[in-house]
Amino acid sequence: MKNFLINGIILIFAVSNILIAESNYANNQIVLKLKPELNSNIINSFDTSIFTNQNILNLNKKYNFKLLKKIGASSNSNYYCFEFQNNIDIIKAIEEYKSSGLFEFVEPNYIGQGTGSEPVTPNDFYFFRQYGHKNEGTFFLSESKVDADIDLDEAWGIEQGDSSIIVSTLDSGIRLEHPEFEGRIWINPNEINDGIDNDENGLIDDLYGWNYAYDNKQLIDDYGHGTNVTGIIAANGNNKIGYAGVDWECKLMTCKVLDKNNFGYYTWWADAIYYSVVNGAKVINMSLGGAGNSALLHDAVKFAKENDVTIIVSMGNANSSNPYYPAAFPETIAVGATNAKDERVNPFFWDKESGSNFGEHIDVVAPGSYIYGLSNSSDNSYGSYWGGTSQAAPYVSGLASLLLAQDNTRNPDDIRAILRLTADDQVGKSEEDTEGFDIYYGYGRINAYEALKFAGNSIAIENTKIEIYPNPTEKILNINMPYINQNYNIYNSLGQIIQTGKTHKGNFTLYLDNYTSGVYILEIIDLSNNLKSIHKTFIKK
Repeated sequence: MKNFLINGIILIFAVSNILIAESNYANNQIVLKLKPELNSNIINSFDTSIFTNQNILNLNKKYNFKLLKKIGASSNSNYYCFEFQNNIDIIKAIEEYKSSGLFEFVEPNYIGQGTGSEPVTPNDFYFFRQYGHKNEGTFFLSESKVDADIDLDEAWGIEQGDSSIIVSTLDSGIRLEHPEFEGRIWINPNEINDGIDNDENGLIDDLYGWNYAYDNKQLIDDYGHGTNVTGIIAANGNNKIGYAGVDWECKLMTCKVLDKNNFGYYTWWADAIYYSVVNGAKVINMSLGGAGNSALLHDAVKFAKENDVTIIVSMGNANSSNPYYPAAFPETIAVGATNAKDERVNPFFWDKESGSNFGEHIDVVAPGSYIYGLSNSSDNSYGSYWGGTSQAAPYVSGLASLLLAQDNTRNPDDIRAILRLTADDQVGKSEEDTEGFDIYYGYGRINAYEALKFAGNSIAIENTKIEIYPNPTEKILNINMPYINQNYNIYNSLGQIIQTGKTHKGNFTLYLDNYTSGVYILEIIDLSNNLKSIHKTFIKK
């Protein structure tokens, strides 16, 4: 491992993988959220790039202000990025801008990166390589175990996708013309490729998405990461060439938020989230992460969830429990990586110090080692493979898209609950993959067939009319709700009823001494509403 100091930022290089230093941010930029009640008073009504408040003007002059960019403009946000002519003392500048009293928060413009290694190109041969789809124990690049997969061959018998579902990939770009993406690229219905901003969103000719790394319409993948990730989600299936993605029908939106070196600013990521949500994406894949806990990025993630958009994020590859963002935000679904033996990857093939990150915020795991995929430089090259939690996350995004194709009314909580409830538990090493939730595998390795089969026999998984606490819990579960004299059932993760009863009062308590650790569903049968079932998920520690 070698350390290099560039412009005051420590970058840690480990073979071809780059790990983010704890304080990695731009040295000439800050991010600010203006207090909404002040917006009209301190910004020029004719030019939103000009602040009129004297305190801000004085600070801008002091730090040699260069330009301003509004973040999330399409959502009428109050977020701004200030860029200065030269590197400045970021921490000092943040304190001074904060002291003006005009901003809800001021923070650095953090830098993150994609969480997959460089690809390796062997001189070999197609679908049978995709052990994550169907594992017969014959994978040749590493040890493998029969059925250490997500049972996609069985899942496709239930659902193959729906072209009305849009999946947005925030990554290094895409090879748009690849035959495996033919007919699958999302087209902005309000934009024409004519050099004019037809939809008036501030972006000229954003026909297929936007390049936030270089601020243009070109989505060229100059690193390879994004094409590989997008192919895992949705490469055309059953077309006699290349590989099969998880979803064969969804439309693919692309936001390039990583540059040619696999790095990206949080402002790019936040902007891309707003863009994706406003333009109709229902699933966002973010195979990337950074160490900085950003209010700007968290607000963007919350905006997505509030608009029923599911964000799937990779945990990171540092073999660490240190939180990476946005995976550590509670609104996202955080994904770790397993290998062809169903074990947490530790290490990945490209660095002995690497490994799938872990921690209390992990939701599930998915295959993420030696994952063959599409090339960013050729339509005919199918010999490259990658490894990382970057490759695990798109398996989950593809499955989330299939679940939405099955029922497009599902929200992010529904998707999360289904993924957790139907994951295969205790498939890895016994010292890590313990019964129920654990910090290494979350609720287990996803199972597409079980998820679609379970979800096909159920209705709404979550309902806010019922309040349950504490959750997770060890011994008791308190239930508050407006329903009385209703029947209730408790289901385990296999869909089996393990307890029944009647809610004589609106508030009651369940005693869980005889429950094993795991995920359960409380079902209330609302007798006053035509026997409608209302569900709430809880976790026994």
